Amino acid sequence: MATTGNEEQTLLPGIEEEAEGMEREMESEEEEEEEEGMGVEQSEEEDEEDTSEDERENEAEIQRLEEQLSINAFDYNCHVDLIKLLRQEGKLHRLRKARQKMSELFPLTEEIWLDWLKDEIRVTEDESDREKVYELFERAVKDYMCPEIWLEYVQYSIGGMGAQGGIERVRSIFERALTAVGLHMTKGASIWEAYREFEIVILSTVQPPPGSVASKEQQELLNAQLERIHKLFRRQLAVPLMDMEGTYAEYSDWADDGVPETVTHQYRHSLQQLEKCKPFEEALLVSEPPKLAEYQAYIDFEIKEGDPARVQIIFERALAENCLVPDLWIKYTTYLDRQLKIKDLVLSAHERAVRNCPWTMSLWKSYLLALERHGADHQTVTDVFEKALNAGFIQAADYVEIWQSNLDYLRRRVDFSKEWSRELDELRAAFARSLDYLKQDVKERFSESGDLSCIIMQIWARIEALHCKNMQKARELWDSIMTKGNAKYANMWLEYYNLERSYGDAAHCRKALHRAVQCTSDYPEHVCDVLLNFERVEGSLEDWDAAVQKTETKLNRVNEQRARVAEKEAVLARQEEEKAEHRRKAKADKKAQKKSQKANSTGDKRKAEDEDEDEWGEDEELPSKRLRGEEDFGSTATEEHMETESGLFSRRAPPPRKSEPPSFHKNQQGLSEAPRQPQEQRRDEDCVFVSNLAFNLEDPEGKMRTLFQGCGTVQQVRPVFTPKGVFRGYCYVQFEDRLAVSEALKLDRQEVDGRPMYVSPCVDKNKNPDFKVFKYKTAMEKHKIFISGLPYSCTKETLEDLCKQHGTVKTIRLVTNRSGKPKGLAYVEYENEAQASQAVMKMDGTMLENFTISVAISNPPSRKMEDKAAPSRILGASTLRQPQGARGKGRTQISLLPRSLYRQSAPDAKAENGTVSATHATVTDGVHEGPGTTSLDTQTKPLSNEDFARMLLKK
Repeated sequence: MATTGNEEQTLLPGIEEEAEGMEREMESEEEEEEEEGMGVEQSEEEDEEDTSEDERENEAEIQRLEEQLSINAFDYNCHVDLIKLLRQEGKLHRLRKARQKMSELFPLTEEIWLDWLKDEIRVTEDESDREKVYELFERAVKDYMCPEIWLEYVQYSIGGMGAQGGIERVRSIFERALTAVGLHMTKGASIWEAYREFEIVILSTVQPPPGSVASKEQQELLNAQLERIHKLFRRQLAVPLMDMEGTYAEYSDWADDGVPETVTHQYRHSLQQLEKCKPFEEALLVSEPPKLAEYQAYIDFEIKEGDPARVQIIFERALAENCLVPDLWIKYTTYLDRQLKIKDLVLSAHERAVRNCPWTMSLWKSYLLALERHGADHQTVTDVFEKALNAGFIQAADYVEIWQSNLDYLRRRVDFSKEWSRELDELRAAFARSLDYLKQDVKERFSESGDLSCIIMQIWARIEALHCKNMQKARELWDSIMTKGNAKYANMWLEYYNLERSYGDAAHCRKALHRAVQCTSDYPEHVCDVLLNFERVEGSLEDWDAAVQKTETKLNRVNEQRARVAEKEAVLARQEEEKAEHRRKAKADKKAQKKSQKANSTGDKRKAEDEDEDEWGEDEELPSKRLRGEEDFGSTATEEHMETESGLFSRRAPPPRKSEPPSFHKNQQGLSEAPRQPQEQRRDEDCVFVSNLAFNLEDPEGKMRTLFQGCGTVQQVRPVFTPKGVFRGYCYVQFEDRLAVSEALKLDRQEVDGRPMYVSPCVDKNKNPDFKVFKYKTAMEKHKIFISGLPYSCTKETLEDLCKQHGTVKTIRLVTNRSGKPKGLAYVEYENEAQASQAVMKMDGTMLENFTISVAISNPPSRKMEDKAAPSRILGASTLRQPQGARGKGRTQISLLPRSLYRQSAPDAKAENGTVSATHATVTDGVHEGPGTTSLDTQTKPLSNEDFARMLLKK
């Protein structure tokens, strides 16, 4: 026992020590846990501080955006940023208000609508909330045609199919979705498949349990459900959609009796339609947004095909990506107004158009017309008009036009058979309000009312005179019109005169014309003629005398004013001419001074060279001075004999050059030697002459190669330059094959750098002297008419629309100058003489764009062909100068015949060498001239070289 007690005594201290150690460890662990806990609390506090700081920043940004929207509610980007921040902060109530506010002003994008719908679905609790979500879906599907929103809509409705009438509601939404987006070639299949899966699920609920026999009612329900699924398959296979093959294979597996023949036929027809549309779908797939050009081509194709449903779907697809393009909305709404004419569809499209492009007046105007056309109530039309006034148009004339549309609508509501009606008072109030609005609001914004001719007041006056028989009010309105600066225009007075003539009396007509003669400043002669004609019909002798006196006084005063103006203009013209003459004289003096200075320096240089020759005794051959016409650049010697069809581009010798550095002669020698070898091999039948090019054309050789490479293989392009290296505006293009020449001639008069390029065949005048230089006929052409006095803005299409009313037009040629600008002349060719004669009788003297045109049978004057240039006479001889060159400048007058060979004409020439020369014959450069002359070529014994040598040495 003692031993046991000792053991206990020895064990107790060890146990106590172990217990103390465990306590110390536990205490240390607790301390560590406390320290770790304190660290976690500190990190959480730091995170909370960061979060609260971000929240404060976001809240400040939200307040800034809300303040900015209070200033400008139409800031689209500000709305988007505010919605994004509120959704990030989870402020659902403020987020809902921001979205609501934006949706009232703008159509929302697909992304914004999907986010809004998902947020509202997430917080839906009871059936009343579900109805609010349904209403939100209805608003979403009206903005744009979005398959994703419709798919979300039908999926959400499936969740409420357990309610009373839920299945029918789901089917109704599916049918609407198919109508809206079921024809979408790339995304419509998802709606069809979802609808079919829904019906298959319903089928599983009406099938009897395995092993049981269906009752008659159950069998009827089963058959009806099977028919629904068959019908969905048939409807889908009749629509061209992507991956139709998979749908057809699925139907083949699903149908117990196989696919009916009619369904197969519809399926093949849809495949053919799909193949036609695939190029357009592929173009949309690879192109970059906004893909407007690709959609335009697709729309034109569908309109040509003529299926209204498919036209509508492609318009909706295009507008979903190009919602801010007014022309696209105009084209869509016009199509709906003229083709479909379905009230709900048309008005919905117009409403979406003005919401997307509120600044476009024509969209509001067509919207008002559509409302009236479909019988909308008066308050609705008025509300839309008020919205249009606040839309912010970009020009004052837009407000005038929108007011006119509203006034036309109000006028059509009035029953003028009654002496008084509420609608008539409303119309008059609207006229008065429109004038005040244009005078105050519009003029304050644009500094003009937009109605300079007072069109609205003219319409009001005509309505008062015609329908209300109130000429007193009409005269008051016209007095107001004239006081607004319109009294000086003859057309305004004549408009008022016509109104008085139709609904007033002769006294007021006479008074209006007298005032017109006194005030008119633009066309006083016309107003005077109207007054005199009026008095011839209505007036007495006293009235006639008064009218004659008044018109003569007015016209004399006008003629005096015009004479003073003409005299003043003549003085100014003389002053300008004197200034120009002074500048030309100063320029000529300066040029002569420079020329004399260069001549002096050249003489000194030549003198120094002569001294060097004498000193060293070298007989080195120096480049001689070139006379006019002696220089040779490649084939320029033969180019003088080339002529184009226009006859305006013969070669003219360049002016004599001044002294050049030796390197210049080396370059010129290289230039002249390089083309000499191919000159002998030149083939004119393989070459075309290109002229009327711009002198400042950059790289003419490269441009001509690029332009003519489509005609055939270009062997060589030879542009012609001046001695100073300036392009002359014409060149030669040599092809390897003569077949390319005919293709190149088709490019005649094609525009190059704003000028018509003339392309004509190369013709050697030595080989073909009778080449016809004018391509058009010069005799009378009874089937062709000549039109003059055309406006310069007249196009070939405009002229064709005018002329084809009188017969079949074969060709039209608008006459232009060399720079391509129109001359106001044209030739129109008809099929026969009768049509041309009819056109002359109907069109001569008519107006085209305020221009009076003259029309006659084409009978151009005979074209004077230039005689062959006669050899020039001796300088100083009393004979006529040589005819001018092809470009209007005379050739050199220097005779190259030695003076000793020149023989003065004698009245009685003697026989010499057995040849009798004709009386008054003259020899010039070895050629006899004059009537009855006989040339040296016809002499029986021509002079030899020795004879010429003896004559030259004869003193």
